Amino acid sequence: MRPASGTWERKGYESALADLWADLARTLHGLEAVAATPRERLADEDVLERLPALQYRLHQAGELVLGLEPPPGAEAEHAELTDALVDARDATGEVLEAAEEGGADAAFRLVHEWRGALFRVRLARMRLHTRPEPAPVGPTLPTGYDRGALLATVLVLAGTLVVTGGAVLGAWPVWAAGLLLVAGSLLGYRP
Repeated sequence: MRPASGTWERKGYESALADLWADLARTLHGLEAVAATPRERLADEDVLERLPALQYRLHQAGELVLGLEPPPGAEAEHAELTDALVDARDATGEVLEAAEEGGADAAFRLVHEWRGALFRVRLARMRLHTRPEPAPVGPTLPTGYDRGALLATVLVLAGTLVVTGGAVLGAWPVWAAGLLLVAGSLLGYRP
């Protein structure tokens, strides 16, 4: 027995994204560490030497995502991930260029946009990963109604009215009849 093509494609796609994410998570962690304390980190020459490699990893991840064929129904989320990787790569390049030309203070003006671009990558991945499964084909709700439940509901309502009427009139036999109707509802419906 062969799996359905949609299931097979989705599993292969998710597996490829999981492999990609293993490398990309380290890259994002490194970039977010720099973005967390930009004035100190962007003034460090070692950090500035590592940023082009991290930027290139974002570029590679974007190229790999472009090479994947998304399963049906995931095209929009896939395009969002691709765009987010491009934006993160470009924002990293802008921060690097500003730090090299004007120092950490010049790059600091771009940090909020950079953090947003990095967050957008994580958000796009989450949206792609938590995409709802396709709805099952066929009715999921029962088409008829339960006659026992209907009978029990009618008996409870009638019993409540009779008890209330007996209380208003002060006639205990009417109360007793109402209580019997309510008790009869317990016999009328068995879950």
